[in-house]
Amino acid sequence: MTITVRQMLQAKGGKVFTVSPDQSVLHALELMAKNDVGSVLVTEGERLAGIFTERDYARKVVLKGRTSAESTIGDLMTCNVLTVSPTQTIDDCMAIMTNNRIRHLPVVEKGQLIGIVTIGDAVKTVIEEQQRTISQLSSYISGELTT
Repeated sequence: MTITVRQMLQAKGGKVFTVSPDQSVLHALELMAKNDVGSVLVTEGERLAGIFTERDYARKVVLKGRTSAESTIGDLMTCNVLTVSPTQTIDDCMAIMTNNRIRHLPVVEKGQLIGIVTIGDAVKTVIEEQQRTISQLSSYISGELTT
């Protein structure tokens, strides 16, 4: 069975947190810490402008040495935005993230943001599905499960 992005998002039950590019980095970092997420989507009105991650902020601090938390999110954003449809498979997502060396992929349906796929969530979903399949095969082989 192939897991779709929509199925993974439903199982995950996660929320999408958004900020505007003119908000302070401190606001974004506090939002991520409060909700225990590693990224927030940056939106301008209805338009997706990018993704802001803790890692992006850390990289800027290391490279520039003087980036403050009072900087605006827009000042630190450098990413191109790649999105995925909820009908695509988790394998598709992992391929996109691997090929583009990104860890987060916004899910967009009919122009609306409905979620975000992270590489960690995708890998976890694939592993759980493999374990479920192995368990079913094991039960079938042992005779506990019949078709």
